[in-house]
Amino acid sequence: MQRDLQAYFSRLVPRSDAPQMAYLRHTIEGPDDMPAHVRTALTQTSLSIPVLGGKLALGQWQGIFMFEHRLMSASRRVVMHLMGE
Repeated sequence: MQRDLQAYFSRLVPRSDAPQMAYLRHTIEGPDDMPAHVRTALTQTSLSIPVLGGKLALGQWQGIFMFEHRLMSASRRVVMHLMGE
């Protein structure tokens, strides 16, 4: 599933050196920079997940994925805020 999602985003918003993306102006940081901004605008930057009985309350076909939209690896922090009843 993750591979299909990555392929979808690559087709939806190709690298800026692709001919169909020639209209992009923000390319100084590399061909994946502006597409990464667009992809980030299309995906969530925060998420609320219910927890019941100490387990994630997700549906059978649901999952949580964290995408890095740049080709260059970067360190990231995941911040959690847990609230009790």
